[in-house]
Amino acid sequence: MHDDQVDVTPEIVAVLIQEQFPRWSGKAIRLVPSAGTVNAIFRIGDDLSARFPLRLADAAEALEALEKEAEASAELVKVSPVPVPEPVALGGPGAGYPMPWSVQTWLPGTVASDADPSGSDAFAEDLAAFIAALRDVDTGGRLFSGDNRGGVLAHHDDWMAKCFEESEGLLDLPPLRQVWSRFRELPRTGADVMSHGDLIPGNVLVAGDRLSGVLDTGGFGPADPALDLVSAWHLLQPGPREVLRRTLACDDLEWERGKAWAFEQALGVVWYYVESNPTMSRMGRRTLDRILESME
Repeated sequence: MHDDQVDVTPEIVAVLIQEQFPRWSGKAIRLVPSAGTVNAIFRIGDDLSARFPLRLADAAEALEALEKEAEASAELVKVSPVPVPEPVALGGPGAGYPMPWSVQTWLPGTVASDADPSGSDAFAEDLAAFIAALRDVDTGGRLFSGDNRGGVLAHHDDWMAKCFEESEGLLDLPPLRQVWSRFRELPRTGADVMSHGDLIPGNVLVAGDRLSGVLDTGGFGPADPALDLVSAWHLLQPGPREVLRRTLACDDLEWERGKAWAFEQALGVVWYYVESNPTMSRMGRRTLDRILESME
């Protein structure tokens, strides 16, 4: 999926576990099929999972990032109304794998990209309850930092220009350019709140038509209150989408900003993963379609 991707095999994982965590060396190791784009996931027995960053990075910087993710995940465990993975351990480079990696608890369930809950009002209510619980957490004076989603929409102009350029021949660009020209001007009024930051189908677990867990929790932190509203467009059809909006009491501006963050994310994944990760690319197209339909 990435030019700088590092491949990981069950054999490499087995050696790393034997060398660094021998107490788990007797457990079965299985690669988890996933449309995820950041980590390769391996199950360790029935209760644990190991996450191996896919993109090559400086080992010291990668370790710092994993430590921050573990800290964020541990904070979210204490406040989440649904199960989320608990950080267990951090591993180091070895066996041909050049970076640190992490171990966390394994959550049962089916990701929403495989068990589509988009038409369920109950799922939308569960999702709203999760977002509300995170918003209720005190930021402790922390503010959004970094250059990812969750800060100022207009700061993403350069990225969006690249996305439009790369999407030539893939998407009908004139209406999409018009949409972004409007979205980037949406003003920010609310203070930062605690957010998950990436509520896409691959990070949401479903049992029946209900939310049963949330994955990829290392980004838990302060951001634009509208950021987690990307879930309305990535995960829900119009009826349940309105249930989520009503349950969270979103005003028009916050709702539009959530739509803008979903748009920014969707436009990027369409072209970037069109060949390497078709599931993600299709998700982006579907989200763009939902946004455009809502604006007709």
